[in-house]
Amino acid sequence: MALGVHVAPRAGEAVLDAVRAGGGEPVDVERAEALVWLGFDAERLLALLHDGIRWVQLPRAGIEDWLAGEVVDDKRLWTTASEAYAGGVAEHVVALLLAGRRKLHDCARATSWNEDNGGQPLFGATIVLVGTGSIGRAVMRLLAPWGMRFLGVSRSGASVEGAERVVRFAELTSVLPEADAVVIAAPSTPETKGLVGREELAAMASRAWLINVARGALVDTDALVEALAAGSIAGAGLDVTDPEPLPDGHPLWSEPRAIITPHRANFGEAADAALFDLVTRQIRRYVAGEELSGRVDTARGY
Repeated sequence: MALGVHVAPRAGEAVLDAVRAGGGEPVDVERAEALVWLGFDAERLLALLHDGIRWVQLPRAGIEDWLAGEVVDDKRLWTTASEAYAGGVAEHVVALLLAGRRKLHDCARATSWNEDNGGQPLFGATIVLVGTGSIGRAVMRLLAPWGMRFLGVSRSGASVEGAERVVRFAELTSVLPEADAVVIAAPSTPETKGLVGREELAAMASRAWLINVARGALVDTDALVEALAAGSIAGAGLDVTDPEPLPDGHPLWSEPRAIITPHRANFGEAADAALFDLVTRQIRRYVAGEELSGRVDTARGY
């Protein structure tokens, strides 16, 4: 008997085909054992849950909204979409790194010819990865052929293939001086809120770029504005900000050392396709009794 899967709050043919491809059967919520949630409203999701639903697949890598809404519980299995988005987000990291290191933002804003803008190559750079999960590992896979050196920072400090060494969050400042770039790809939790503040920015070398593709709350925005204005770091590539959306007139908009993209590391049809492919793989794993990717640990908050 096929696994009964309910898709909500929208269920187009592409995602229904993905359910079927994985060995599931799209069903009404009352008959569902699994729920593929494609929305963001915590209350609407909570209203659909019943004791028969044993597994919920969420549509994003971060789960802070559903934790805040007290939706995620220990009664059933919850999984994130971190596996689906790792490749796209890692690609965006590389784009921001290249733009920053080669000063493409200066070239884009220039109104006269300047052949000497002081850019630096990305090849051979040392990258500190704050977060060594799906996105951090994808960044290492993309950049490994470029002769990069990777230092990791994570909650556990556990070793990760591709990283020269990994330290705990509390030891972040010990590796920051070595970085040509610091890439933030850690989950948003109470432990990581404000993880990069004045002390951490001061520990970074003046040549270093800060890249944030996680959540804006991981960086102290006021401290970052000060560091950029003082030129104490080379620049910041931000796909996320705090606050978000970044208000018109905010100092970061006029900061020449900042590159800002509006939370679009994953977007459009490509992001939908990656999510639906993940749905297929996850259902196959569930049916086969295999471990699912992106399993949520409620005690850790991700």
